[in-house]
Order: sequence, then C-alpha cells, then structure tokens
Amino acid sequence: MNNEFIIIGGPCVIESRDLVLDIASKMKNISEKYGFRYIFKASFDKANRSSVDSYRGKGIDEGLKILEEVKKEFELEILTDIHESKQAKPVSEIVDVIQIPAFLCRQTDLLKAAVKAVNGTNKIINVKKGQFLAPWDMSQVVNKVKEFGLNIQSKKLWLTERGSSFGYNTLVVDCRSFPILKSLGCPVIFDATHSVQQPGGRGTSSGGQREFVATLARAAVSADVDGLFMEVHPDPDKGLSDGPNMVPIHRVEPLIKQLLEIRKIVNGKLTISDY
Repeated sequence: MNNEFIIIGGPCVIESRDLVLDIASKMKNISEKYGFRYIFKASFDKANRSSVDSYRGKGIDEGLKILEEVKKEFELEILTDIHESKQAKPVSEIVDVIQIPAFLCRQTDLLKAAVKAVNGTNKIINVKKGQFLAPWDMSQVVNKVKEFGLNIQSKKLWLTERGSSFGYNTLVVDCRSFPILKSLGCPVIFDATHSVQQPGGRGTSSGGQREFVATLARAAVSADVDGLFMEVHPDPDKGLSDGPNMVPIHRVEPLIKQLLEIRKIVNGKLTISDY
C-alpha cells in the first residue's frame, strides 16, 4: 500500500436509496476536497442485531442494486459485509472490499469463500478483529487466509481494530493493537464508531458513546493506522441501526481535516512549529 490514507464511511445499514445516495454524495465531496481515498460503506443486512425486532436492512438483492448505483453514479469504491459463505461471490461482483464482521472473523468457511471470490481480481478482504480476541490472535486468521491462497503481500487483506470486550456492555481500545496487527503484514484500519458501542443491554438495540469517536480516531491516526472506518448519518438519533455510534455528517469534515493534519505530523510532512 502506498502512503494514501483510507477513510471508509457511510451509514450502518441501507435504510433507503435516497439516504444512501445523499451520504455518498456528501462524503465524495469531502474526499475530493481533502484528497484521501474514500470507500463508501453500507450493509445490506445486519444479521447479528440485538433483537429480532431490530431493523436488518434491504436484503442482498435490493441492497446490492443500491450499492451498484452508488458505485456507478459517484465512481466510488464500495465496501459491505457478508455473513454467509454463499454471499461472497455475488457480493464480490459489485463491491471492491468484502468485509468479514468481527463476530465471524474466525469462521473458516466464510474466510475461504471470501478468498475464492477475490482471488484473480483486484478486490480486497477486510477482516474485523473479534471483540473476543487479542490482537496477536489475529495471526491465526491471517494464516487461514494465506492457506486458502490469498497473497497478503499484495495488500489484499486488511485488518480492522474495533475494540475489545471489557466487562459487561463495554469495549476498550488498546493502542498497542495497531503496531501488533501491522506486524502481521497487513494494512490496519481503525473502526472509530463501533469501538464506542455499548453492545447488548436490555433494550432492543445496542447503546453507544459517539462523543468519544473523535478522541479515539485522533489516537489511532497518531499511532499510524492506514485508514479509518466511520459510520455517518445525517440524523444518527433517528438511524435505524447503531444510531448512538454514528457521527452526524455535518461533523465529519472538520474531524477529517484534523485527522489528516495529525497524519502529516506522524509522517514527518508537517511539524508542530508549522502551526
């Protein structure tokens, strides 16, 4: 991977075609203004919701049609997640990055299907580190992917830190995780919004503390991650999935501007004295 910074952003789930197109348009404009690599993200199905009554999404058929429209209209790279092996091939035909959810990061058949779907293409697999794993345990995930034939030297496997379970309904981010994951030979992404999630609980959806997203994002960029994953929404409190975690889209640009300035310092392109 070259020195470009990746920002993966979009709503947690596809709520409607209009919402998806609106967010994609705004995020693309920000990416063109500041010059980072932008990948649009939205899920067609959220299969691991807290409650059977929770909104899951549009489903794979309608969801992929909407994602394909985003890809063509805005000329954007697309990321979405899969939950079953049979989804890997049709998803890979539309999206640029197949994401393996954290809860499923050790699912052998799912990883195998993802590798089969991207081999021979320029597509990428992004595996989220399980909340239940130490960063060094991801070496076994990387080994599985290599055994299935993916050349990780081509940087086609990304690893995403999204916090670790700590007691009940709490996640913590250990910044040592970033260099440890990098030592496995893969680009490392930080999921700044799911890391502030308060999973489970007694309600029908998980809670979250979006007020800490910026703090954790700044720490991760200071630790030289390769990219940032951030769910955004025009009105998170009315979002149909993970609303408490998502960043209001009007706050995204000033945060990204600050993060890119921090990255310049980390890369030695800008010093504190330049301010």
